[in-house]
Amino acid sequence: MNLFSEDMRRNPYPLYDQIRSSSPVLHYPPSDLWMIFDHDGVRRALHDHEAFSSVVSPPGNRTSEWLIFSDPPRHTKLRALISRAFTPRAVAELEPRIRALSRELLDRTIERGEMDLVEDYAVPLPLLVIAEMLGAPVEDQPRFKRWSDVILDLSYTVSGSEEAARAIAAFTEVTAEMQATLRGLIAARRASPRDDLLTRLVGAEVDGERLNEDEILGFFQLLLVAGHETTTNLISNAILCFLEHPTELGRLRAEPHLLPSAIEEVLRYRAPVQAMFRVTRRDVPMHGQVIPAGKPVLAMIGSANRDPGQFSEPERFDIARDPNPHIAFGHGIHFCIGAPLARLEARVALSDLLARLTGLSRASDAPWEPRRAIHVHGPTRLPIRFAPSPRLGA
Repeated sequence: MNLFSEDMRRNPYPLYDQIRSSSPVLHYPPSDLWMIFDHDGVRRALHDHEAFSSVVSPPGNRTSEWLIFSDPPRHTKLRALISRAFTPRAVAELEPRIRALSRELLDRTIERGEMDLVEDYAVPLPLLVIAEMLGAPVEDQPRFKRWSDVILDLSYTVSGSEEAARAIAAFTEVTAEMQATLRGLIAARRASPRDDLLTRLVGAEVDGERLNEDEILGFFQLLLVAGHETTTNLISNAILCFLEHPTELGRLRAEPHLLPSAIEEVLRYRAPVQAMFRVTRRDVPMHGQVIPAGKPVLAMIGSANRDPGQFSEPERFDIARDPNPHIAFGHGIHFCIGAPLARLEARVALSDLLARLTGLSRASDAPWEPRRAIHVHGPTRLPIRFAPSPRLGA
């Protein structure tokens, strides 16, 4: 059983079903890793910070500054400060610009009647949005993507592979580069504030405390990788789902008001993030086993979202599923702070794609190649063919 093989990462769900029904808590000896597969167990691992710590990054490692790798009380302080800058209103105000970026990207390729959905659209859209949020120039997009790819490669440090040392070295190098860039951007915002996220992060204050430069860098790295990778995979996975379930695609075209519900079903059916890391604070009894204290744990979100104990007919893709208590964005105090942005970008992207691309089909029969990081789910490339519709708003 190779949980990290390409075949497994392309379609992990049959194995998830097998393991969840026989051993919902599984010890994986090659990495001395414990994995939780059922909905209730994963939900607990994500929110019970008394038993499962989020501090999974070694002290001194730059990722230890990230919000998602902290526990209370530090997490409480960081989240309060970041929430002051990353408000629902600030996200909602991005919609016109996201729509303009989406249409610009489609206009570049649509007349060809084919594109690589991932490289031509699903990757650049969230990267352009993040660059704009930070007030960075558009020309920085390729550099942002390179940084994001290096950060994602850190997931291989958990697999026990020989790539781990290379991933850590590359991340150290990239962090120095990011820090130099961010320091310049922060200095510019302090000298001349703008209406962007970085200005708000620099000025955010709670009880007289502000974010320091390392904390802003940590959030920048997190936003870059989570804000880009999650949304890229959400958009790509949605099109994959519709290509595999043409009846549901026809249903959505006939009932466009189902788009928000369809996005939630994509999040459940093909969760962009398949697993989250935790470390046990103490011995944790679960499903007749005991996970020892101090052990790394993978909470398998992708499996939890297909648990028949929680979802009726979990293998059925149903764009009107209700209720849909998926945990694709986590649960509890660590619920994804960027979830409203990811949902907004997906709503804009899919409404534009479905309005302008008709007769959708895959342009290759080859199995799609999974994304770089072992804990995410989605294609690296997705060549598609279509009949182009007229420019929106024309």
